[in-house]
Amino acid sequence: MARKMECIAMLLAGGQGSRLGVLTKNIAKPAVPYGGKYRIIDFPLSNCVNSGISTVGILTQYQPLELNDYIGNGQAWDLDRENGGVHMLSPYQQIKGMEWYKGTANAIYQNIHFIDRYNPEYVAVLSGDHIYKMDYNRMLEYHKANNAACTIAMLEVPWEEASRFGLMVLNDDNSIASFEEKPKNPSSNKASMGVYIFTWSKLRQYLIDDENNPDSSNDFGHDVIPAMHNAGERMFAYLFDGYWKDVGTIDSLWEANLDLLNPKIDLDLSDKSWLIYSKTPIAPPQYVAATADVQNSMVAEGSRVFGELEYSILFHNVTVEEGAKVRYSIVMPGAKIKAGADVEYAIIAENAVIEKGAKVGKRPEDVTDREQWGVAVVGAGITVGEGASVAPKAMIDEDVKGVK
Repeated sequence: MARKMECIAMLLAGGQGSRLGVLTKNIAKPAVPYGGKYRIIDFPLSNCVNSGISTVGILTQYQPLELNDYIGNGQAWDLDRENGGVHMLSPYQQIKGMEWYKGTANAIYQNIHFIDRYNPEYVAVLSGDHIYKMDYNRMLEYHKANNAACTIAMLEVPWEEASRFGLMVLNDDNSIASFEEKPKNPSSNKASMGVYIFTWSKLRQYLIDDENNPDSSNDFGHDVIPAMHNAGERMFAYLFDGYWKDVGTIDSLWEANLDLLNPKIDLDLSDKSWLIYSKTPIAPPQYVAATADVQNSMVAEGSRVFGELEYSILFHNVTVEEGAKVRYSIVMPGAKIKAGADVEYAIIAENAVIEKGAKVGKRPEDVTDREQWGVAVVGAGITVGEGASVAPKAMIDEDVKGVK
């Protein structure tokens, strides 16, 4: 029997991330690179470690291979523990057969035995696809002070964006009066962040009841949490006022990366009091040649810049040749931007090659119909041939022939 833990975390990392298109063709969404040296999953994992939560179950399903390799034994996050640590939890063969995770609640239900090993008082249920820094321990103390069955992290969003979120209507003591799921005319701007703390003895029974309900979609937001609320359980909202971004779309991923270059955005990854840990390959220092012109950009180790770089992020081992231009773009590990190529408002995935004179993306002001504009994406390992063009909003998952 494992040593009893006060609180353990269950990190939902099994989603396909279909809205990220070619970026998640072969990897799970939490494994997508972010910010020059990280992957998205580094944020909730680092939050756990910094909050004193040392037992984390990562629930995987879609394309888990790269994520499994990346996490390894958890050493990069100080989670290679003899008791607890990090555990990769995928659907497995049981006596009655194998069953894929049917929803977020079912994924936790299938791992009740794992949680019971640690006999925790509380369980944090986290999403693996959000960029934020948060002290879960403060949220746990708030949960305990309110003697709550469930506490939901909440962010106040602009009223004009509120209809995009699951919202909570609160009483004066921040207990939850009602929920609104992406309403056309919202009466609240208090959005759920998809970060929950549950009292385990309560959640355990609701998961079992939910599994036995043939009409349930086995989802936390649609089924378990409303069931708890309808039963009169003590449920509270915990106000979070820092940076938080759901990077589930191409535009939001692009924006979240470029937010790192904006001094007005509260996302300081150099803050030593709350480090974001990652398993970054060892690489030599970056090289910026005399021919280069670099403006307000981030260049990771091992990258070589000979061309023009403006308001962009280069991951490790990227090459931008002389005469190439990269503007308002994200270039992921190992990609090559050849001489004379022009990349703007784009995401270039790992090990892609943009050949000489090729053009990827356009500035919004250069597109007559704004409905036709969007961030252009070139998939991992794809080559855009010499002199070829990739239109704004395009999603390229096979090689583009050059123009002779």
